[in-house]
Parts: sequence; C-alpha cells; structure tokens
Amino acid sequence: MIHLQNIQKTFKGHKALDDLSLEVKAGEIYGLLGANGAGKSTTLNLILGFLNPDHGTISVGINFEKSNKSSKNIGYIPENVNLYPYLSGLENLDYFCKLADLKYSKSELSAFLTECGLQQDSHDKSLSEYSKGMRQKVGIAIAYAKKAKIYLLDEPASGLDPLASNELTELLKKLASQGASILMASHDIFRVRESCHRIGILKNGKLIKEMNAGDVTSNELEGIYLNFMQN
Repeated sequence: MIHLQNIQKTFKGHKALDDLSLEVKAGEIYGLLGANGAGKSTTLNLILGFLNPDHGTISVGINFEKSNKSSKNIGYIPENVNLYPYLSGLENLDYFCKLADLKYSKSELSAFLTECGLQQDSHDKSLSEYSKGMRQKVGIAIAYAKKAKIYLLDEPASGLDPLASNELTELLKKLASQGASILMASHDIFRVRESCHRIGILKNGKLIKEMNAGDVTSNELEGIYLNFMQN
C-alpha cells in the first residue's frame, strides 16, 4: 500500500506539490494524470526517497514502516530507461537483478523478457540494436523480476507501439491481481483509462479530481481532463 498525507514540496519558491493526499491500496492500479510540470514525477521521486517532503508523511508497505521504503521492495519504471548499450537485453536484465541480490537462470531471465513483450530472437542482441520501445520492455522486465509489492511507473508506455502498450496493461493487471500496489503517472488518457482502477487528476501540484475508471469512458475522461486543464 502507498499512502501520502498532506504532502507539500517547494523548489526555489515554486510549490511543486500542494497538500497532496492519495492512497493506493493493495491490488489496485492508480493512474495519476497531469500535464508536464503538474507534479507527477516529483510525487514518484518522493515515494522512492530521492526527495524529502517539506511537510506531510509518506508511507509505503502494509505496516507503513519507513524501513519498508527501499529500492528492493519497489519496482520502478522511468520514462527513459538507462541501460548498458554494449550488453544484450538478457545481460542487462541479469546485471540489474544481481544488483538487487536476485539470482535467476538464463531461462528464467528469458521468460521475464518474453512475458514483458520482448521477442525471443532479440534477447541476446546488443542494446545498440534496440528501438526505444524494446529498451522500455527490458526496463519493465527489470522491475517485474523484483516481484515487488509496489510499482511506480513514470510514462511507462513511452515508445511502445499499441500492441506492446496493451501487453503492458495486461501485465500490470496481473501484478495487481497478485496483490501489488501500482501508481502510474502519465498524460496518456486512453492508457490510464484502460489500465487503472482509480484515476486522479493533478494540476499545479494539487489533486483536483479523483474517480473510478469504470465510471467513465475514455471520451468522458478526456472531456473531464481538458475541462480542468483549461480552467
């Protein structure tokens, strides 16, 4: 579970987050919609512990213990995955798994890549031959291999084609069904509507609207979002 209560964060006089409170339950996918600069990435960086809030509390884990907030317990998928171009997709996955003290056989690593949408014949190719979408799939596999209970995603479908984006949605739903708490920051209205159980709209650091994804169509969500952004 992820719990943020009355979070405030200011950078050089600019209020990036203004009294933000939200909760992501176990087994839930929460989509945080907002334009660039709305505070989405700041929210994720605070949860990851890369930043500290000026005010408020952040709790991660069933018991809300600060000690639970560690990289070993969180799967993080950034918009631009930083990988080693001279290694293959499988070698990158193996390397980052070992950094997290995770040991898998080659067949297990290959299975993770396949499940995350990377074709088998690409597993042993150098990253220099990969498209952005293929690199993104390796990044998703790195997070998935942690078997974490908390996943943070920052524009995870960036660079993915429609088929790969749909595969990502199905993977996220599978992780949620296994009890994971997933917070996805994005401005992709359709992907958020298709993937998430609940949706929050963030504007100028404020959470201005929350809703259940099942209560709105993609077109209705677009209309609600544009109305808030334009007013």
